Amino acid sequence: MDCVFFYRLYGMDDQRIKLPIIRDTKKIIVVFSRSELKRLFKAPKSLKYRIILALIYSAGLRISELCNLKITDIDSDRMQIQIRNSKGDKNRYVILSACILTGLRKYILTNQPSVYLFNGRTKGTPLGTGSIQQSFRRAMKSTKINKEASVHTLRHSYATHLLEDGLDIITIKELLGHSHM
Repeated sequence: MDCVFFYRLYGMDDQRIKLPIIRDTKKIIVVFSRSELKRLFKAPKSLKYRIILALIYSAGLRISELCNLKITDIDSDRMQIQIRNSKGDKNRYVILSACILTGLRKYILTNQPSVYLFNGRTKGTPLGTGSIQQSFRRAMKSTKINKEASVHTLRHSYATHLLEDGLDIITIKELLGHSHM
């Protein structure tokens, strides 16, 4: 039971001990170097997972955004990917890398997805986040990159590298789909 609620319930609000609120300390964000990323993207044996990890980084995607990508979301003429119903029911466009597009075309020719860009176990269903996380952990282990990282670290690395390359924070915020700074 919440102590504040307890004291208010019994009319003893003025008798409770007022302690300062202890905030959680913020963790230092882990970021991959560009050389670590190259090794990480080469690690998966499957073309599908090499493309998945590289796409998450190159477009700054959340894992759920990647899982829900449909073939129709890829606009190769405009070199953009449409992200639909992301966190907070937001839609946005992200940049599609020419290198990733080449890999995606090869992947689509060999795997022939029907609705979702990356199929789950059953064709026409989206890929689950667990298989991406498992592939990422295997890639980390095989490359012997010794950092406490997750798939989301790719997104942090994307934003950090854009900032290091001189892109302004407002544009980065929009690319990531953030509404607040």
